[in-house]
Amino acid sequence: QVQLVESGGGLVQPGGSLRLSCSAFGGFFSIRDMGWYRQVPEKERELVATITNDGSTNYADSVKGRFTIFRDNAKNTVYLQMNILKPEDTAVYYCNADLLPIATMRSTNYWGQGTQVTVSS
Repeated sequence: QVQLVESGGGLVQPGGSLRLSCSAFGGFFSIRDMGWYRQVPEKERELVATITNDGSTNYADSVKGRFTIFRDNAKNTVYLQMNILKPEDTAVYYCNADLLPIATMRSTNYWGQGTQVTVSS
């Protein structure tokens, strides 16, 4: 069974840094696009950053210059380095990826379970 497992959330003071990680496990042939989204209560989930399998990136305007997305294809892992964190970055962060499961060989979108990031003094 294919799954995405996240880690790295927590509590940090404004101006601080955190790094989130998300690894894909299970029977899949390949990973295509990967990304991070975030959600706060009573609001829709929003895109934070995405990265293709050849390294092209896309960022939300609100995080440009502060967040960096990168991936290690050998480890089936995507990272989100978050610097100069602000209270408005507080949210549950979700990993997202398009994988090709061996069982179906059809591109399928998966979500992680979410990890809480809280920016507060």
